[in-house]
Order: sequence, then C-alpha cells, then structure tokens
Amino acid sequence: MNTLTRKPLATLLKAVAIVSVALAGATATAQSDWPNKPIRIVVPYGAGSSPDVIARLMGDKLGAKLGQPVIVENRAGAGGNTGTGAVAKAAGDGYTYVISTNGPLVYNTVLYPNLNYDPFKELRPVVLAGGQPNVCAVRADSGIQSIKDLVAAMKKEPGKFNFASTGVGSLSQLGVELLKVKTDTFAVHIPYASSPLAVLAVLQGDVQFACVPGVAVMPHVKSGKLRALAVSTAKRNSMMPEVPTMKEGGLPEIENLAWMALMTPSGTPDAIVQRMNQEINTILQMPDVKEKLNSYFMEPIGGSPQDLAAFMQTELRVMTPVIKRTGVKVD
Repeated sequence: MNTLTRKPLATLLKAVAIVSVALAGATATAQSDWPNKPIRIVVPYGAGSSPDVIARLMGDKLGAKLGQPVIVENRAGAGGNTGTGAVAKAAGDGYTYVISTNGPLVYNTVLYPNLNYDPFKELRPVVLAGGQPNVCAVRADSGIQSIKDLVAAMKKEPGKFNFASTGVGSLSQLGVELLKVKTDTFAVHIPYASSPLAVLAVLQGDVQFACVPGVAVMPHVKSGKLRALAVSTAKRNSMMPEVPTMKEGGLPEIENLAWMALMTPSGTPDAIVQRMNQEINTILQMPDVKEKLNSYFMEPIGGSPQDLAAFMQTELRVMTPVIKRTGVKVD
C-alpha cells in the first residue's frame, strides 16, 4: 500500500474510532441515568391471573428500589401472544417488560405457524420469577371424586366433556392434551382469557373441568363449590398438601409446571438487564414476598438471565414432541 492510500485510510479509521467512543459514552450516560421515567410491565393476561399477581407484587417493590413508578398494564388476547408480541416489538430502552408464561414464550413457536414475533430472538430473558402447579378441578356436585374417576367418565361418555383453559397454547390446555393422549380420552377445548374466567366456566357448568393455577381454583375448593382432583407437578405442593399428584392418581408421565418469566426487548442493554435481574432476585427472597406468593400457591424461583435462557430451550426441546403428538395447530 502506498502513502497516498495509507493516509486517507488512517484518517478514516481515526474518525470511526472517535465516533465509536462518542457513541459508547452516550450509551453509558443513558444507562447510568436509568431509570429516569416510569417503567412498564405488560401482563398478557387478564387482571387476577397468576402473571398479573406476580407482576403487581414485584412492581410495588421495584418502584421503591428504582425510584420510579412501575406501571402494570394488562393486554390480554390470542393466548398471551398479543401482549407478549407487543413487547417483542417495543424499543429496547430498558423501560418495557413483559411477565409472560410457557405458551407465548415457548409453546406458541410450535403451535402457531405464523406467529408474528420470535421470543427467542426478539425478547431477552431477565429472570424466571415463579412457578406453580396447575390444579385439575371439577364441580363438587359432579360425582367425580378423583382424577381416575374423571378419566373413566371421559372414556364412558366421550362426547360429553369440555374443558376450560387460559388460552390456546397455554399449559392449561397442553397439560390436558397430554392427559388425553396418555389416557386415550376425548374432551373439547374451550379457551378463556384468564384462569378466573376458566374457573367461572366450570362453576357455571359451561365446561366439565379445568386444569389451571391453584390461585384460581383453591378458594372455590375451600368454599365447597369445586373439588380438586390432582396437581400437575411430580410432587405435592406444600400450599395444598391434601391434593394428590397425577402419578398418585394412577396417571404417570403427566407432569408440568406453570411458570412466569420477566422478559424485555432484545435490544435492552446488558447493564439494565443485569440490574433488573439483581433487583428482582433480591425481591423474590424477601419474606413478605414469599409469603404473599405462597398465599397464591406460587413459589419464587429466580436465577440469572442465562438460567432462564437455558430453561426455555429445555422447555422447547421437551414440549415440542408433546405438542406435535397432540396435533394441535393454530392459524
């Protein structure tokens, strides 16, 4: 290379370096100033749902820690895709988050051929906030006493049974779809916008059963209106130890956990993601937070963003064949 070409190239590289340093400085300044306005957490389900409960509990604590209001916004619809997809398309400026669940973050990538967002590319993991088993329940006057009774009734009258869920692609649907596959039974799926609405459908007799989070089921069990048949996890839940597991009911290989994770747009800076992760992990360990979550039959989980990313990949690997085996597809 001669000196005539070397000098302009050196000048260009110097200019690029100056611009890069300036941009890095501007980014660092913006991050150090964060947060300087309200933070928004979108819940892609209705008020009173499990994600709504945990979002509002964390939001109250976060607001005090960060010195800015944390606004919880419910954007229900399309099995959680509406709110989750909106956050996936939002600016990665550190002010927008979503508390979403199994379906919109993992399962729907298999269920929806035309899903308009990619949670693995357009959303960034922050923290796995909490989890809970689903509880399968029927009306107390149904005559069904156990999960084995429910399976026997579905076999005897295959055209009679409908079940409610919290939406297409939700664990409350797929857990029952897996139950149907494992027991060779049939029931029609009726999706609702939230677990309280799904339980209301059972209470009103619009559907015969539902497998949804305990927070929506157990108050009605205690009042005598519903009967809890089984929890969906491998072990009994400490907040409702009287409810047996599916395995104890004679149905092995039917285990699942309803989980809730905080995600943010993929462009959100590392420093902000790490700060949010640290703050929420601290919040999840607070005794009053644990007590409040337990009162809703939820348990805090926590961990790093990397832990959540690995967990989501495991869920995708494990549940993809389950979803494909059910034959469920959503246009």
